[in-house]
Amino acid sequence: MAPKAKPAHHSEHEWEQRATETLADSGYRSGGARTAVVELLAGQDCCLSAQQIHDRLRERDRKVGIASVYRALEVLEGEELVHRLEVGEGGSRYEPALPGGDHHHHVICDDCGKVTAFEDPPLEDAIEKLAGRLPHMVSTHDVIIHGRCAGCS
Repeated sequence: MAPKAKPAHHSEHEWEQRATETLADSGYRSGGARTAVVELLAGQDCCLSAQQIHDRLRERDRKVGIASVYRALEVLEGEELVHRLEVGEGGSRYEPALPGGDHHHHVICDDCGKVTAFEDPPLEDAIEKLAGRLPHMVSTHDVIIHGRCAGCS
C-alpha cells in the first residue's frame, strides 16, 4: 500500500514567530527580503524552490530580487529555521524546520517536477530501528521518492 499523501501540520504563526525571534536574537534586522521569505514560507504546506519563492513574492507585489531570496534562505538555513531538500539535478527546495522535529517526506515527479508531501508512521518506525543499527548517530533524515505523477503517467 502506498503512503498517504498529507500536508504538513504546523502552526503558521508559531513557526513565523519563532523564526522572527531567532533572527532578532542573532542580530538580523526585521523587514526586507528575510521577512518576506519568512512570511511566505510560514503559509506553505510543502517545500518550494528559491525561484518559486521569488515568483510568489512578486505575485504578492513584494519587490524582492532573486539574489535576496537566496541570501535569505542561506541565513534561515544557517539558523536551522528551514530544511533544504536536494531534489536532484542540482535543484533544492526549502520548507520550515518545525519545532520538535515534526516533518514529512516527499514524492517528486521526474517528468513535471510536481512535489507531493506524505507522512508514513511505519516508515518512521523503520528508520528509527535502522538508526539503532547504524555506526552513526542519526540526527535527521529526509526521504525523497522519485517517480511519475498521475498526470504524467
